[in-house]
Amino acid sequence: MTIQVRFILAACLFLLGRPAFAQTVNYKCMIQMISYQGEKAYVVVSLINPKGEYEKTLSVRGLDKQWYNTLKDWHNFQTATKAKISAVTGASVGGGDRAVVTLEIDKAKINAGYTLRFESAVEEQNYHVKDVEVPLSAAGLAAKTDGKGYIKYVRFSSN
Repeated sequence: MTIQVRFILAACLFLLGRPAFAQTVNYKCMIQMISYQGEKAYVVVSLINPKGEYEKTLSVRGLDKQWYNTLKDWHNFQTATKAKISAVTGASVGGGDRAVVTLEIDKAKINAGYTLRFESAVEEQNYHVKDVEVPLSAAGLAAKTDGKGYIKYVRFSSN
């Protein structure tokens, strides 16, 4: 077998071994907070599967891990899975402020019954487990979605 044939076979085996569904797309997400008094809010964005269960943490706004437990449902998931959080994307967000985060999403999850859940909590104030929920669909990602707690709304744009 020639070197070129071996190279082509090796390349084909490499490409065939890679799942086609692993392609991702990046979305910029602008999070606009309501005006409120108090400490800055911690905000977590999670991928929720069609059964309503946490699947993956996509973004964490808040650097001090001691306050992660104020995001109770997410913290229980995170503690149980012991997954390393690589999605810490910046500082917490104050009342009236806005933050822009980039979310890397598997293309196979779009239009497949998944949801993006935004949770928010402020020290010694309320916790909003479903502050914003956005269907992970073309229509959901194109719309502005209003929040129910500290988040006024979220809006997406693809990169």
